[in-house]
Amino acid sequence: MKVVGQRLPRYDAGAHVTAGTRYVDDVRIPGTLWAKALRSPHHNAEILSIDTSKAEAMEGVFAVVTHADVHKNVHGHIEGLGVPGDEPLLAATHVRYLGQPIAAVAAVDEATALRATEAIEVTYRELEPLFDIRRAFEPNAPQAHDNQNWYPDFEGQMDRRQIRKGDVDWAFEQADHIVTGVYRPYPMEHVPMETQVTQVVPEADGRYTVYSATQAMYFSMGVVAAHLDWPLNRLKFIGGTTGSGFGGKVDTASETITVLLAVKAQRPVRWRWTREEEFLCSSTRAGWHMEVADAITKDGWILGRKMLTLHDAGAYSRFSPYGVTKHSFHHTGAYTIPNLEFNGYVVYTNRVPSTAMRGFGVTSVSFATEIHIERCARAIGMDPLEFRLKNANRLGDTSPNGVVYTDPSTVPVVKAIAEATGHELPADYRTMTAAMRSGDDLPEHLVGQLGNPEDH
Repeated sequence: MKVVGQRLPRYDAGAHVTAGTRYVDDVRIPGTLWAKALRSPHHNAEILSIDTSKAEAMEGVFAVVTHADVHKNVHGHIEGLGVPGDEPLLAATHVRYLGQPIAAVAAVDEATALRATEAIEVTYRELEPLFDIRRAFEPNAPQAHDNQNWYPDFEGQMDRRQIRKGDVDWAFEQADHIVTGVYRPYPMEHVPMETQVTQVVPEADGRYTVYSATQAMYFSMGVVAAHLDWPLNRLKFIGGTTGSGFGGKVDTASETITVLLAVKAQRPVRWRWTREEEFLCSSTRAGWHMEVADAITKDGWILGRKMLTLHDAGAYSRFSPYGVTKHSFHHTGAYTIPNLEFNGYVVYTNRVPSTAMRGFGVTSVSFATEIHIERCARAIGMDPLEFRLKNANRLGDTSPNGVVYTDPSTVPVVKAIAEATGHELPADYRTMTAAMRSGDDLPEHLVGQLGNPEDH
C-alpha cells in the first residue's frame, strides 16, 4: 500500500520518449516476405468463384492462401464460453463487410504482394447491405448474416439476453411519472498508434515463432492453434510492448493468416496493416440503440425500469454476446431498481465486426443510465444528486441479475462529487452512508429485493 497515491516513474517511460522501445515492427528477420490481403470491395455479396492462378504464377510470389488452406476456417473467438463460431478466417461463400479478407499473398516485397492481390480474380453476386440495426427485424430487411439478422444462441437457444426481476407491471401502474429516452452512442475506431502487425518465423524444429502485437497472448495463441488444428506447443508467441490497443487488439486479426503464409512459403512473413486498413477494416467499438423507460414516484423513488438494447455486432458475432451480457448485468447503473424488464439483442449488420473497447458493454449503458437519471430527477423537480443518493446501491441491495452488493460505492462517490463541486446537500443526505437500508431508506417496494451480504 505504500505506493498508493504516490507519483512513481514508469519503468518504460524513458525508452518510449527516446525511441528505444522495441515493437513487433522493429523485429528484423533476414529473408522475410511481405504479406498483403485481397479484401472485399462489397459490403454484402455472394462469392461465385475465386481464381488465384495468375497471382501464384507471378515472379516473386511465394505463397497464396484462401479458405481452402485453412483446416478450420470458421472458429469463434469465444467458443469456449458457448458462443458458436460464425466468421470465416478467409471468406469462402459470402463477404459480409467491406474489407473482409478473401485471400492473402506473401511476396518478396510490398509492391509485388499488392500486384499479386490485384491479380486474384473473384466473381461476386452483389447483395443489398443492411446498415441500420433498427431495420434488422423488419420482414423485408436485407439479410446481413447467414441465418437471421440477430444472434440466436443465448442460453436455452434464446434470441436475446433477457432479465426479469420483481413485478415491472406493478411498478408502472404505481408510478407518478414515466420517463422515457432513447440513447444511441455511435461506433468508434480505436486508432492505435501501432497498427495490426505480425511477424512469423518458421523454425528448424517445425515450430513457428509468432511476434504479435496482441493484447491477449495466450488467447491469440489458442485462436491460431484452433484454426490450424495444431497443438499449442507448435507455436511460440512473443509479445512485448503493444503500441496501444484499448480492446481492439484482442481479435487475433493478423496472426493466423500470417502463420498460414509462413507455413506455405516456408519463409519468414510479416504482415503490417496500413493506416488505411486499420481505419477501414479493423474492428470498432459497437454502435448501440438503447430505449429506457423508468417508473418513478413524485418523491423520487425509481420503482421499475423497462429497457430494450440493440447492439450492432457488425457482420459476425465475435465478442458481442459477451458484451451484451455484461451490458445487461449493469443496465441499472449504480442504482437499485427492484422491478426490471430487460431485452438485449446482438444485431448483425454489414459493417465491420465490432469488438471490445474500454469497459466493453458497460460504458454504453453507463452513458445512457446517467443521462436518464438526470432526466428523471428534472422531471419531478428534484436535485439530481439527491435523486442519485436516494436510489443509490446500498449494502445488501441486489443487482439486476440477483447478485448481493457487499461493498457498494455509489453513496460515498456522489457525496464526494457534491463536496468537490461545492454542491450543498441537506443534512439527511450529508450523513447518508452505504449501510444496509432501514427506516425511511427502506420503503416497502425495496424490501423484497434485499439479500444478506454476509452470505456472499
